[in-house]
Amino acid sequence: MQPMLNVAILGTGGIAATHIKAYKTFANRCRIVALCDIYPEKAKALAAQEGLVRADGRAVDVYTDYREVVKRPDIDLVSICLPPSAHAETTIAALKSGKHVLVEKPMAPSLAECDAMIEAAKQAGKILSVVAQNRYKIPTMKVKRLIESGKLGRVLYTMVNSFWWRGQSYYDLWWRGTWEQEGGGCTLNHAVHHIDLLRWFLGMPEEVVAVITNVNHTNSEVEDLSAALLRYPRGELAQLTASLVCHGEEQELVFHAERARVSVPWRVRASKPLENGFGVDNPDTEQEVQRWYEEIPPIPYEGHEGQIKNVLDAIEGKDKLLIDGSEGRATLELIMGIYKSAVTRQPVRFPLKPDDPFYRKESMIAQMPRFFKKSKSVENFSTSTITLGRDVGR
Repeated sequence: MQPMLNVAILGTGGIAATHIKAYKTFANRCRIVALCDIYPEKAKALAAQEGLVRADGRAVDVYTDYREVVKRPDIDLVSICLPPSAHAETTIAALKSGKHVLVEKPMAPSLAECDAMIEAAKQAGKILSVVAQNRYKIPTMKVKRLIESGKLGRVLYTMVNSFWWRGQSYYDLWWRGTWEQEGGGCTLNHAVHHIDLLRWFLGMPEEVVAVITNVNHTNSEVEDLSAALLRYPRGELAQLTASLVCHGEEQELVFHAERARVSVPWRVRASKPLENGFGVDNPDTEQEVQRWYEEIPPIPYEGHEGQIKNVLDAIEGKDKLLIDGSEGRATLELIMGIYKSAVTRQPVRFPLKPDDPFYRKESMIAQMPRFFKKSKSVENFSTSTITLGRDVGR
């Protein structure tokens, strides 16, 4: 019988509750023994809210310094739910202390930090996984397998709408809205989900052309809207929009393949030509594709639960880790390419090399525009409730 794994969570903001709920799904395999936050009252409130207690019935331990957490010999796995600027430092410290790490998206604000995290995992011989929970959704898994089957033919054109809406007060939180602390705007911190899925489906593009702007959030240096056009090796194109100004938050990935159009959330449409080449609906192909989709078996756990199950399985030697540091890094490289193209107003080709200004955080930040000056800052909001849009995985 496998020993119980002890888990610590660094950062107790909105996403931490999602991690806790996922770990509690596997309460027969792991237990949360420590929370850490620079605001201990937040951690204590979250522990009480989620009913977190130690084996002896007392409240779980609460820390304000992550270094005190990672030096504990009884902790096996650390979930990092901190602002992006703290990801690399805390991840590397945990790995060097012999802990496995699950770190929230984005992996880090720079490729240099990603590479340092990957090297630390290699040297420690420990697992490093980067959260990409939307891969663990039934529609995304099914569409991925359908495209991989080749039954739809080649994907010719892809549209990705990372549509979110945030009020003006969103950027009042102290670490948001600055290149130094948040690392970027909606392209990095919101569209990272969709960019990860796009790369998972189609791989890395050869080239990207992009623009970024801030049209409606005056307490933020960073962008709240971006658009990118990606070109793939055989000439296929993908169009990506990242936004914090879209009411309804109707997120989707649409793949126009040779035989049909399929999307996440799931929908299928197909056309066939008249003698003169004009198109009409093709219900026979739509029914065939629908049947293929329904025949693909679902996955037992979705979202963070699905990814955390894979992490636990990998630690216990039961399965291969599906989303490692190299996966998180590749998604960030695509994001950095979007930023570089927007700033230089030139097409950007991949890969980005270590001597590129957009490889390191400091040189990247020096290039970026400050759309507005951040003039208001609060330590915490009275509510930690977060909303997740229309959920691209449905």
